[in-house]
Amino acid sequence: MLTDTSPEVEKVQIMLLRQASSLQRMKRLRSLSQTVIQLSRRAIQRAHPELNEQEVALLFIAYHYGAELADRVRVYLRSNYAES
Repeated sequence: MLTDTSPEVEKVQIMLLRQASSLQRMKRLRSLSQTVIQLSRRAIQRAHPELNEQEVALLFIAYHYGAELADRVRVYLRSNYAES
């Protein structure tokens, strides 16, 4: 057991997951992913209240996908704003 979940509850969770359709499992996975992303972005905002929404998004990219990608996105956004 690797979590703080009791063995009985874990067995029920596994049983329910096995009974779920592929679509239901994908919906749960998507929901969990969205929650993790939201929590990560919220933590960045709390740690850096001076950042605007775009800067938070760029820092999220840097933390999760690397500074190089964040820099490339930043350049892309600047070039698109310059054309507008």
